[in-house]
Amino acid sequence: MAKRKIIWSSKAKLDLFKILEYLHKRNGSKTYCKKLNARIRRSVRLLSDHPDLGLMTDVYNVRNLIEGDYAIFYQPDDDKIKVISIWDSRQDPDNLIINK
Repeated sequence: MAKRKIIWSSKAKLDLFKILEYLHKRNGSKTYCKKLNARIRRSVRLLSDHPDLGLMTDVYNVRNLIEGDYAIFYQPDDDKIKVISIWDSRQDPDNLIINK
């Protein structure tokens, strides 16, 4: 089967930006942010070949891939993977909203 195209939703892009921005402000260095960004993007690229890698969620056709303290919510399809959201799992789970 051919590789699936990775599509980032605007919410997922914003989630990742906010996480990296927070860590940069907290740590005062971009080093950890660059490493975390690379780890998350590497995990997402894996989904292109292995779309069933993540765990199924309660939301129809949405899976969750864990990378360290972060949950990557995505929607697999025959020809694409849509990254829906990135969640810092140390936050209050009652605040988690997954929109497709």
